[in-house]
Amino acid sequence: MIVLRTLPALAAGLMLSSATVPAAAGMKAAPAKCTSGWVGNVQYSRHIANSQDKTVARVSGKGTDTTSWSMTYDYAAQVTVRATDNPDISLGRANINLKSISTETKAAQDTDMCMQQRMYRTVSGNFVSKSETRANGNGLDADVNIGVDSEGTYRVSVRLPEIKGVVSGSESGSFRGQCKAKEGASRTIADLPTTIDPVQFSSDGSDRVDPREPDRLTGSHSETLAGATDTLSWNLRRCGGALRLVDLKFEDMRFPTWGAWRKITEQVGTIDGNLVRITATVANDGPEEKLATLKLRETYKGDKWDGAKPDSTLDEGTLSVPAGEQRDITFEWDSSGYAWYDDGRPRLVQRIRAEVEDKGKKADEMTRNLKVAPKPVVLVHGLWSNWQAWEIWQNILTTSHSYDWKAFPVGEKPDHGRMRTGDEPGNFAPTNTIDENAAQLSRYVEYAQTDRNAWHVDIVAHSMGGLISRRYIHAAMPIYPDGKPQVGHLVMLGTPNRGSSCADLISIPLELAGKSMDALRELRPGSVLRFNQVNVNRKGVPFSILAGNPLPPVCRMLAMNDGVVAESSAIWTIEDHAVERTIHTSLTGTSQFSSFVKPRLAIGPGKQGAQGKLAALLPGGGGGRLFEFARACLEFLGLADPKDPDAGDFSKMAMLAPGQVMEIAIPVEDARNFGVTFVAASTVSATLADDKGTALGSNLAGKPEASQLFRGILVDRAITRATWKLTLRNEDKVERQVVLSTWSNAR
Repeated sequence: MIVLRTLPALAAGLMLSSATVPAAAGMKAAPAKCTSGWVGNVQYSRHIANSQDKTVARVSGKGTDTTSWSMTYDYAAQVTVRATDNPDISLGRANINLKSISTETKAAQDTDMCMQQRMYRTVSGNFVSKSETRANGNGLDADVNIGVDSEGTYRVSVRLPEIKGVVSGSESGSFRGQCKAKEGASRTIADLPTTIDPVQFSSDGSDRVDPREPDRLTGSHSETLAGATDTLSWNLRRCGGALRLVDLKFEDMRFPTWGAWRKITEQVGTIDGNLVRITATVANDGPEEKLATLKLRETYKGDKWDGAKPDSTLDEGTLSVPAGEQRDITFEWDSSGYAWYDDGRPRLVQRIRAEVEDKGKKADEMTRNLKVAPKPVVLVHGLWSNWQAWEIWQNILTTSHSYDWKAFPVGEKPDHGRMRTGDEPGNFAPTNTIDENAAQLSRYVEYAQTDRNAWHVDIVAHSMGGLISRRYIHAAMPIYPDGKPQVGHLVMLGTPNRGSSCADLISIPLELAGKSMDALRELRPGSVLRFNQVNVNRKGVPFSILAGNPLPPVCRMLAMNDGVVAESSAIWTIEDHAVERTIHTSLTGTSQFSSFVKPRLAIGPGKQGAQGKLAALLPGGGGGRLFEFARACLEFLGLADPKDPDAGDFSKMAMLAPGQVMEIAIPVEDARNFGVTFVAASTVSATLADDKGTALGSNLAGKPEASQLFRGILVDRAITRATWKLTLRNEDKVERQVVLSTWSNAR
């Protein structure tokens, strides 16, 4: 039985069942009209976890004894509070469970001499002693005291009865290395009855009655002393209907095990796209069984911008609750988009309100906050690059939403996956193939999911990283039981979706010299054509592409380009595309994130359905005869690169020592125009002069153009047959390699 009374320490207080609750400062006090007793739930728990390790030398001086001890103690009580006809008295029933485990392990190690062998050997023994206490009790009387003082502060205390339990245990030992084999032994200690003493605990009296809800008390209080943590929480009300909301909790699934639900803590929250299981516990304090309707609503109350927006219903259901009992009702809610508002603003917290109705009339409500963080963004670098290409992106994501929007540049933590595409321009060492890099990307995606407990991610890929990502999606990306692809969106920046003529000009000389570089070779238009014919399965992932076109023809490209990729090659057959005057290596900048990337990732729940159109390709889906037809049309209009052009007019591979200057004779023929394309470290300068010594152009170390993957010099006028001179200068302190090709008659 629970007797509600003023505590002795609060002698000035009044009975909550009939007292006037003081108004907050500046508010007019009004007498409480409620005269019934309190109903609700009180929970108490005690958790203890201790451990100790100790190692001492043995008496023999030749060994050690190590003792390890650990103990856990978990006591939990759920007290249901029900009112009676007497407003000063309520009935309480407690369900109590206790489990305590103590384990001691002793490991002894020494050195002994076996007489027959006349040699020392290490001998050891291991001994484990374990005891376990289990106890429980259901429907037990418990005392709960509630007192309020004249200032509106109150204290909640609980006294729980003793419970009966059992103690069991086991012992085991094992030996190793003894001169004469010694067999270990194990035994089990039979259950022995025990009694767990009564428990009493109270809040600290600092909680205050909310003047807006004088007939509801909710709160919790914890204390930690000598390794033991006691926690008391309560949810009480009076003068309500028979139906009452006891709890509202959220769970998501622990990646990678589908169905492994775990509780979501308010501080951590969940990740956009995760399924969330929402469980509402409804109690019936009345004398008859009730049919309850439970509604879940998205509420904007208190939001700075949308506070006036009406609440919207997420889901609803019905359940029967017997008299004096409580029942759970569970919903699965798709959190896709709930890290954002539909206008792209970050949504830092989602407020979900549960309402329980009795015959169409609201009987109780409860609101909980749920933090939904954006999907992690896996960042995939391209050719002659590494994870540092994305070094500023974590700051970009943080300022665009919060620190909960995480960037995962592939290779930043190489233990979880590292792609090899050549670390920097001028590095012609062997690389991975697209397929091998896609396998590394797969590992990194899984790492991002595990780190954030995210079932879905977004991918942003630069240059060749887009092809690697497309290969991963086609060949390895899973589809989960929720029916959604693992990758929410693939956003590509300057990806050569139909190859790059620059790769032709530089790869072919390497291949002829027997120094083929897979990452470069697979960017040749002919290779990418075959890639597109195979990798056609997007599995519902939306594709988007941003192409750059600030430069005139380079690398014998027949269209505007970004210095590496022609505009038509990037766009390919992707419907959701945009073009801007940005060079290839600058497409990962802040302005491109704001104008192109963020609008495709920061998609609120109301716009999730519209995302499907972004996934569409032009007819043909990226392969087969329709792709060939589209390609032929582009070539007829002069907008496409040749299918698989031969090597340039002239090619050369050179190795420059530190500080070396090298002159290379360049044969030229009659042509409408002429160009030199070369790959070298940014510390190498190149100057082109005609047969009369007149400078025609340069690409110098330290200048912005020296940072491009494929560097070039263009002579955009008619030329006649002659022998020109290209002067290379290595301004670095280490040896540098240069690969170059010339071309002509671009139109």
